[in-house]
Amino acid sequence: MMGLPSKQKGAEIIEFALILPFLLFILFGIMEFGIVLYDKAIITNASREGARSGVAFKCPLLTTAQIQAVVTNYSTGLVSFAAVAAVPVITVTPTPPTTITNCGANSGTGLTVSVSYSYNFLIFGNLFALFASGFTNPLVLSATTVMNYE
Repeated sequence: MMGLPSKQKGAEIIEFALILPFLLFILFGIMEFGIVLYDKAIITNASREGARSGVAFKCPLLTTAQIQAVVTNYSTGLVSFAAVAAVPVITVTPTPPTTITNCGANSGTGLTVSVSYSYNFLIFGNLFALFASGFTNPLVLSATTVMNYE
């Protein structure tokens, strides 16, 4: 049985130590950008749910505050690494009419629900800012949905 030459002993440990940071960088990068995509999907679906609840035929229509409450309730699963979790900013335009006499007045016109959310990176925010010009931490994610009143 032939053993390793005495100069080769411990080479595996050195090679592993050299490659480990690169592997960890890839692993944490996949995890962090997976969370960014998850948060983007949540705010996209939240804006869609808010718009859908706002345009559904009801008399009287939902108010802006009620539509914002629907979006806020749907956004509870957002992941944040900030010391104080960011709250999504929700805009509803135009302001829905809330009187019973105006229930069908907006039929066919659009309701826009926009949601923006500031995602704070856990590891890569400051690192990417060094290498990518225009990259900001926090990263502002936004989604807009337009639906017509029924």
